[in-house]
Order: sequence, then C-alpha cells, then structure tokens
Amino acid sequence: MQYKYGLIGEKLGHSFSPMIHAQLGNSQYALIPLAPEEVGAFICDTPFLGINVTIPYKQTVMEYCDCLSDEVKEIGCVNTIVKKSDGTICGYNTDAYGMEQLIRKAGILVRGKRVLILGGGGTSLTARYVAKKMGAKEVNVVSRKGPIYYEQLSEYADTQVIIDTTSVGMNPNNDGAVIDLDMFLTCEGVVDVVYNPLSSDLILSAKKRGIPCIGGLYMLVAQAWRAAELFAGREIAETKVEQAYQMVLRHIKNVVLIGMPGSGKSVIGRQLARKLNKTFVDTDNLIEQEAGKTIPEIFKESGESVFRKLEEDIVAQVAKCSGQVIATGGGAILKEESVRRLQQNAVVYFVMRDIEELATNGRPLSTNQEALFKLYEERLPIYTSVADKKIDNNTSVEDTVRKIEEDFGGSLNENFSD
Repeated sequence: MQYKYGLIGEKLGHSFSPMIHAQLGNSQYALIPLAPEEVGAFICDTPFLGINVTIPYKQTVMEYCDCLSDEVKEIGCVNTIVKKSDGTICGYNTDAYGMEQLIRKAGILVRGKRVLILGGGGTSLTARYVAKKMGAKEVNVVSRKGPIYYEQLSEYADTQVIIDTTSVGMNPNNDGAVIDLDMFLTCEGVVDVVYNPLSSDLILSAKKRGIPCIGGLYMLVAQAWRAAELFAGREIAETKVEQAYQMVLRHIKNVVLIGMPGSGKSVIGRQLARKLNKTFVDTDNLIEQEAGKTIPEIFKESGESVFRKLEEDIVAQVAKCSGQVIATGGGAILKEESVRRLQQNAVVYFVMRDIEELATNGRPLSTNQEALFKLYEERLPIYTSVADKKIDNNTSVEDTVRKIEEDFGGSLNENFSD
C-alpha cells in the first residue's frame, strides 16, 4: 500500500492523529504500524510526503535522515519526517513545540523551578530540551535505567514541576501511575504526555490535590499543527490548533450520567447521544446481557455483591472507550475504582429528580418510598462529590437534554482534561 502521510509506530490502535490531521485539512493521513525490522525499508522505499513517528522509533529513524533540524540535533530524536521532491529525507522535532504549548496552556510556570522528568525515551529527551528552554532552574531525569532511579525519588521530594513522559496509564492499560504525588509536597504543576485516557491516574491524582495539571491531548494537536505546516510547505493559521483541539475533544470525550434509580438517565442518554452524535451505552443493559438475566433476577438469585462485581467489570470496559454517552446504574458510583475510570474520559453529570418523582418498578433496592428515601440519603453526598455538574431533570426530557448539550459544549472551554 502507498502512503502519502501518516504515523509510524509499533502499536497505534488508539491514536487520534488521523482525526486531528483531518481537522487541520489533511484527510489522507493514515496509521502505519511497523515492526522494528520494517522501519528502515519503509522510510527509504516508500514515496511518502510526510510522516510522524511515535514510540519506539523516534531515535531509530534518525539514521535514515539525510538532514536534521537544529532542534533534532540538540534533542536527539525525530518525530516528523518530510521527503523532499528530490528524495532528500529531512527529520524534525515538532514535539518540542507541542510540549511547550501544552505547559503554557496549563498555566504551569517552569522558569526558576525544579523540574523532574519521568522516563528515559525519546519524549523524555524532548521534555529536557523544553524545560531548559523555558528556564528551569534544575532538571532531573528518573527512569528504570537511570541516571536517577525510582528508588531514589525521596531525594527529589522538593520538585516543583513533574513531567511524565512514560506510557504508564495509557490505554488499554489505563490503571496506575508511575509515582505517588504524596511524596512531592512542594509540587506546583503536573504534565502527563498520555492523551488516551484524557486524564490519566496521575492527572486525576493532581486534580484531587488541587495541583495545576494537564494531559497530553493538546500537545498532540499542537505538534500535529506544526507537522502539518512542514508537510504542506506553508504556514497554517495558528488558530487552527485550538479549533482542532476543541473539535477532537468534543468528539472523543464521554458524557457520563449518574443519579438515583428511576431519575431518567437512560431516556435522557438515548436522546442526548443522538444530539451529540455519540454512541449510547447503558451499563445496566450490558450487565443483563452479560449475565443472561434481568437485574432483579441477579439480585434474587446471586445477591447484590455479585451484581456489583458485574457492574464494576462492565464500567471498566466501557470507560476505556471514547465518544459515548454512558447511563450508569444508580449504584455505579459506590465503587471508587469505577468512579476513577469513568472520570478519566468524561464529563460527569448528576441527573437530579425530586424523590417523589423517582420510578421504583423493577428497582431491587428501592421497592417502596421508605427504602427510596433511605437510599437517597446514603447516596446524595456521593453523587454530589463525584459529579462535575448537576442537572435538574424535573422538567421535560427534551429540556434536560438541551441543558446537558449546551453545558457539554461550554465545558470543553473549561478544559476538563486539564
């Protein structure tokens, strides 16, 4: 197959790059997974015009380039290759521009700060260059191969800015962070280049502590803009960066609906998914499909604990996917792990409805008003603490859908992924 533009790497199944380049005006951009032994032949023999490079080939491709930009010479890795009309292969690093813009977007001050970079690969080299360029007082690098090892982290507890360039927490292995932020009491900013999920566990941890932070999607878009200019051989309006970022974020970010049983989440979710052009997912329906029986039957035959385990497993599966409206069961937020996973890719809305209006038919834990009131009192503080926004559903379904649709568009400007 012949390629004009695209991304080469080893594992590319979850890349958003084609979507981003389409927003920047290039619909011919393809994902091109390559084995290590295929890289050289691809670069030398394929008549491409422009290629981006990702893990683990950012340093590998340098030997096939006829010329290297000044940034590449200083950084030591390539993420963008342009093949000139005379066959000359030129290597560039647009990640440096993307990372600098990412840090600035988060409002994280690097000048005069002590910076700790996690990871020792090609993106780590870029982070070191950017941190120094932005005036860092001190730059330290920790990785499994040194020069600083993770066992020595306590010696760097006075770090002020952390930049994670590892793939820990990246889809499909969304769980986990490479460090514990509790160790860094003077931390003033956290950057994670992982963009899928939008908010890695490290970013969620920083948010919880009130530390300015940002995930890697904006870096991906900003570097793509600079690469697109190199591909096209002309300037592209810089306003395209924010436009492409907002469009991609709107497309991939999930909407999660939480709330009491019978509050209307499923009905609202179906209509909202059509409005936002997203896939509708009802976790209760998926549980019933998985179990081959209804939820009341699961409760009756196996008990609540079995149901909750099924629910946790289903939530873990759907939370990894993007571009969805997810209606959750009333008790899905009882598991902290489920909440964390849902928050990684979503804006979470608490659908509120007056308790007298809540449906009780087919609800194993709220079969009567007394049980319903007790359940409401227990769960209300959890719903409130978990949600990004509250939505009143005491009017029509259409009105509630409209309110969420309007808020979702506005919430992207608030940048929930940061």
